[in-house]
Amino acid sequence: MAVTVQLPHVGESVVEGTIGKWLKQPGDTVRRYEPLVEIVTDKVTMEVPSPVEGELLRLLAAEGETLPMGAPIAEVGAPGETPGQTPPPAPATAPAQPAPPAPASTTGYLMRDITPVGPTGGAAVEAMEPTQTIAAQPPTPTAPAAPAPAAPPTTPIATTPPNGSPRLSPAVRRLAREHSIDLTLIQGTGLGGRITRNDVLNFLETPLTPTITPTPPPAPAPTPATAPTPTPEAIPGPDEERIPISPIRRMIADAMVRSVTQIPHAWSAKEVDVTGLVALRQSVRADFEKQEGVPLTYLPFVIRALIEALRKFPTLNATWGNDAIILKRRINLGLAVAAPNGLIVPVIHNADRLNLAGLAHAVHDITNRARNNRLRLDDVQGGTFTLNNTGALGSFASGPIINHPQAGIMTTETIQKRPAVRNDAIAIRSIMNICLSFDHRINDGAEASGFLNTIATRLESTTPQTPIH
Repeated sequence: MAVTVQLPHVGESVVEGTIGKWLKQPGDTVRRYEPLVEIVTDKVTMEVPSPVEGELLRLLAAEGETLPMGAPIAEVGAPGETPGQTPPPAPATAPAQPAPPAPASTTGYLMRDITPVGPTGGAAVEAMEPTQTIAAQPPTPTAPAAPAPAAPPTTPIATTPPNGSPRLSPAVRRLAREHSIDLTLIQGTGLGGRITRNDVLNFLETPLTPTITPTPPPAPAPTPATAPTPTPEAIPGPDEERIPISPIRRMIADAMVRSVTQIPHAWSAKEVDVTGLVALRQSVRADFEKQEGVPLTYLPFVIRALIEALRKFPTLNATWGNDAIILKRRINLGLAVAAPNGLIVPVIHNADRLNLAGLAHAVHDITNRARNNRLRLDDVQGGTFTLNNTGALGSFASGPIINHPQAGIMTTETIQKRPAVRNDAIAIRSIMNICLSFDHRINDGAEASGFLNTIATRLESTTPQTPIH
């Protein structure tokens, strides 16, 4: 019997996934736990294994399609087995026996389906709205209604008081029509609160006062935020080429738009003399790699200085909470990695508890797994601050986009030998720029400058004699 493979639930914060690439095709033999499909989520790219051994009978989702977690995506069964029918989605309420027709005044609920904003690829129930249930009954003959009297050629103003008020005399009605009076504004003095002709005449002689509230203007039409106008498809010109957007690139784009539209970015930079750090690394890198089994890059040194600065300026290790600033007790450092399929930010959890060797191992492990699509879901969750080594790409300065909802992101730029003035003399020094983008709702220039100065001081105090353990 064919087994339906579903999109697995990988965490509470991940509600949907996109079919990135099918690793098997219909007719292929698959072993149990053998990778079947590559799934892209807003957190991580992962491979979904086959739950059983057999033959891939058919695919229920195409590459690039976005589905909710738990949706069927494929069928695996015995070789030659006929694929089964995919059961239709269950209705919101299973109809039992037909209910008797309800009267026209019965209040029911109308379920409205909408397509959520973003690459969800499906409809979701938005709300239940009260509506009137119209009974499906055969028409019954009714007496013809009497024609309505012609309206007088005057401004359509109410000339009758609310329901429950005493009856009006013909003279009062005629007087109200002649002067276009709203009788609901007149307090009757007759028997039982009845409005008399004198009440209308006294109302005409009394000037209007500002206490009378004018009729409010009609409410403006709702903005199209709930139903955005679709962006027209870009049509390439004769000398242009159209490249479809991959699922991971779409998610990167959505994340960048969310960051720059919801976080007010500010930027600062600092020049750092890392001549002593360069000398220290050159003197110990060979022995370190032989002893630890991983290369010694500049990043572990920068991370140690960054951790010291985050402890001193905790509002950089925080998020904006609308009515409060949420400080993070842990330092979970996100490390931006240029993976083959796009930018990804795995996280070194509790980075402040690791020594230099531990940081070197963590950096080596997490970057390798990111570039080989071997990250787990918890590897990309819980980041509190992000570091990006754009200097590895030859960058001199950069203005990074904050990883929402964090409070900041810092880049380390390329190390260059430049002339610098030291002790009133010109010397050739190794210089590196560090650049910080920060959430201006949480921090100002004073905190940003103090943060960068703390990192610079720590790095510039490193010498060839500085112990690394």
